[in-house]
Amino acid sequence: MPIIKHRTAAGLGVLALTAATFTGLSISSQADAAGRNGACEKGEFCYNFNSDLRGAWSDFTGSVGDYGATQPGCYEFKGKGKKGAGKCVKNNAGGFWNRSSKPVTVYFNSGYGGRSATLKPGAKGKLPAAVYNNNASHRIGKGGGGNPPSGSKRMSQALYVGGGGRLTCKFDGYTSQSGRHEGIDFAKGYGSSVRSLVSGTVIRAGGDSIATLAIYLPKENKTVIYLHSNPKVRVGQKVTRGQVIATEARNGAGSMTHTHVEYRPGKHPYASKSVNDPHLDNPDPTRFWNAHGYVES
Repeated sequence: MPIIKHRTAAGLGVLALTAATFTGLSISSQADAAGRNGACEKGEFCYNFNSDLRGAWSDFTGSVGDYGATQPGCYEFKGKGKKGAGKCVKNNAGGFWNRSSKPVTVYFNSGYGGRSATLKPGAKGKLPAAVYNNNASHRIGKGGGGNPPSGSKRMSQALYVGGGGRLTCKFDGYTSQSGRHEGIDFAKGYGSSVRSLVSGTVIRAGGDSIATLAIYLPKENKTVIYLHSNPKVRVGQKVTRGQVIATEARNGAGSMTHTHVEYRPGKHPYASKSVNDPHLDNPDPTRFWNAHGYVES
């Protein structure tokens, strides 16, 4: 990626740099998409469009694995009349201010990969060379390197009101020609209340034999799909993480009451196999779910 040279330098705060290249999966806590107002407030990690901190700000209270690269839908700089306002954060940040109480690691690549720099609490100034104008994700707090962060929730418990769910079928990685599985299956019992694991907009809510319920995440350009349940939301409705969206059922699943949860890159109103996708190429969902604060169990 080319380095943009239009920013001016300023004095640096105290920071610690950790340059590293990660070849495995890197894990994060839940991404934050709420409460962003373009002011760098106490408890937040912030980017500035300029290295002298005189441009527009983009503020975060949580880790984000992918800022998005285009408007609409990307995480952007905010601040009317400030240089950079409205531009996407990805690969456009020259400065930073870590007003959180934890170290923050900024990564060259999305998904918490590639070169990185770790910034101490309270540090501010020009981003280190490793990630200057080459910032694609950040993680607040220690940890990573392939292990889920502390505080991660089990998907089988987070999916149901009151917990009590169990994992019944994993994403299989397409290792066989028969029985290939595009998502992850969980079960608790017929009629159990099912929660949304993410925040987004409902783009499909039943109406087919497998009761497809699709929730689109515009800032990430990704979709989470639930199958076989009885949807309790409508198309166009915005839902939040933890909100009840359905009750567990067996629509299109014979006598096997369960909830299928599938991650797809992009915007998709259907599960891959249900539209006879010949490639069955959904990526391994581990990184996505870990980035949202979940472990697959």
